[in-house]
Amino acid sequence: MPGTTRLGPYRSRSRGGGGMGRGDAVVVGGGLAGTLAAAALLGHVDTVTVVERDRYPEQPVFRKGVPQGRHLHVLLSGGRRALEKLLPGINAELEAAGAHRLEAPRDVITRAPNGWQHRFHEGRHATLSCTRALLDATVRTRVLAGAERSGTRVEVLQATEVTGLLGGADRVTGVRVRSRAAERAERELPADLVIDASGRGSRAPKWLGDLGHRAPREEVVDAGIGYCTQMFRPAAPWDMVMVIQPRPDCPRGAAWSPVEGGNWLLTLAGVRGHHPPTEGSAVPDFVRSLGEPALDDHLRTCEPVSPPYGFRDTSNRRRHYDARGGVPEGFLAVSDAACTFNPIYGQGMSVAALSGLALRRCLSDGSPLRPGFTARAQHAVARASDTAWLTAIGADRPYAAASDTTPPGVAERVQSWYFERLAARAAIDPVVGAAFRDVTYLAAPPSRLVSPAVALRTVLLPRARGLTSPPLRVEA
Repeated sequence: MPGTTRLGPYRSRSRGGGGMGRGDAVVVGGGLAGTLAAAALLGHVDTVTVVERDRYPEQPVFRKGVPQGRHLHVLLSGGRRALEKLLPGINAELEAAGAHRLEAPRDVITRAPNGWQHRFHEGRHATLSCTRALLDATVRTRVLAGAERSGTRVEVLQATEVTGLLGGADRVTGVRVRSRAAERAERELPADLVIDASGRGSRAPKWLGDLGHRAPREEVVDAGIGYCTQMFRPAAPWDMVMVIQPRPDCPRGAAWSPVEGGNWLLTLAGVRGHHPPTEGSAVPDFVRSLGEPALDDHLRTCEPVSPPYGFRDTSNRRRHYDARGGVPEGFLAVSDAACTFNPIYGQGMSVAALSGLALRRCLSDGSPLRPGFTARAQHAVARASDTAWLTAIGADRPYAAASDTTPPGVAERVQSWYFERLAARAAIDPVVGAAFRDVTYLAAPPSRLVSPAVALRTVLLPRARGLTSPPLRVEA
């Protein structure tokens, strides 16, 4: 059919005396999360059908179906390692295609609310910075090529949308799809496993409700942050990523980072009443308001390559599909469809990789046809999001409006107090800073932050003040 790509050998499933196949899967959404979910399924099911609303471009370019596609994207060290386990050699491929490998904090200078952080060279956190278009295209090519060797047939339905689920309250048995072409043809796709990777706009709660299954409980923390991103080409050399975090007296921030092709991306952010402009002529004034002359002066030497593009849907939202009875058999929600974060923290792609790795481990432990598989897999995927969720809401809670936010419990209020104090200490303290980066770069669980050495320095030592000017010297 038009818009369909088929890859990999087909193995028929026998439901009778000839033996049982490994099952068929449908992945809703062909973005990064859906592609990595398909990668996890290779070799564990007979067929994977990826349903994608868009048509994939021939070259790595921005597409409408990825609303954050024009903005700054980084793979944090934890996500980079997870992606490498899923697709060995993929980081080298991305670097060969133009992605920048950056060591944090050596190559990243950060102004926190209490001042500039020291530039320690730890050699622990390699990150990747590139455009979303390059990352998606490189990963998609690799996964589809890998399908041919996996024993799993992969079918990609482009320009096609899912309109609902098949089955009942206790078991999902497939999806209804509709072509987005002129004929708008609709049909049913049976499946043993349906994975929702459709992102922030997921309609799965409604679809499950239509089957008689209760919608998941939701938590929301919305700081009302808006941001914009503009691409530039520098004329003068600049060898450091710069991050300026919001502070109480100036709830605005910025990030300046390289991407492929000799270009750099400037992302500006602000809370309610301080949203950055989407008119190019107003960008310099916003940058000037941040009070960082080095960035302001450098941008004057850069040539704009694109206009600024805005984004406002930045709430943190968690759907608790992992609760007891949260998903029927045969249904699984991953990445942003289950837990989505304020994109300004750059966690989404790393969580997609961690979720894909968690799914693969569940598949290695048991067939998706076994009873209880989706409940176990949903729990594992949720745990892959825990660290990103805790750090994102910890950073956003002070700016969140009560009307747009699930009220915090006592435990979360204590966590927020501790996290704010720890983040300030991390700017100057190599012991606390190392633990803070291990967790915020998604390379360690939150328990790392309450180890005795870290907790004692955070609680007992005086509140820390950072450096008064950008650190030009790297410290061992």
